[in-house]
Amino acid sequence: MTAAIADPAARIIVLTGTGGTFCSGADLKEQREANASGGQTGPTALVPILQAMWDSPKPIIGRINGHARAGGLGLVAACDIAVGAEEATFAVSEVRIGVIPAIISVVLLRKLAPHVAMELFLTGEPFSGSDAVAYGILNRAVPAECLDATVAAYIDRVRKGAPGALAGAKRLIREVPGMDMPAAFEHTARVSAEFFASPEALEGMTAFAEKRPPPWAE
Repeated sequence: MTAAIADPAARIIVLTGTGGTFCSGADLKEQREANASGGQTGPTALVPILQAMWDSPKPIIGRINGHARAGGLGLVAACDIAVGAEEATFAVSEVRIGVIPAIISVVLLRKLAPHVAMELFLTGEPFSGSDAVAYGILNRAVPAECLDATVAAYIDRVRKGAPGALAGAKRLIREVPGMDMPAAFEHTARVSAEFFASPEALEGMTAFAEKRPPPWAE
């Protein structure tokens, strides 16, 4: 993730799994061994990954190719746009093994309504891709054979946006909901003026007037 964010040639990051499962969560054998040896336990390695995804100035699209459980749901929730295979199932399953979804709650609770989070966290029951869309975890659930085409369509749409503007738009979504209204208007008026005065905006508006694509969309 660090390398992809730092790579100037990378405009959009696509996160997917390499097998039939997107992510099954923490390695429970590793956790048991850590408990037995008195070492640090819990999926703390997720913290810098989720933070990097959340703060990334580049859009992150999740290609959720298979089942996601526990910590895997955190990775899905940290994506900016997530497309899942209809055949995939999801579960916040921690309570069933005597632990809680603590770290992933930081990103999940920013997407789930409280009553939905309560149901998912307390039951641990698996749910479908269409349910994940209804809950706000996925943007789309499509048949597995349509997954690549759907992700490609999102990539094509997102890359029409200017890189700096995409990063700024992400920041609005992260920052503005936590502000009171006067502070939000003050902040957004300032950043709006900064963006309208930016070289990207000049190029974008010039390209629009000249009826040609801006360089980032070519």
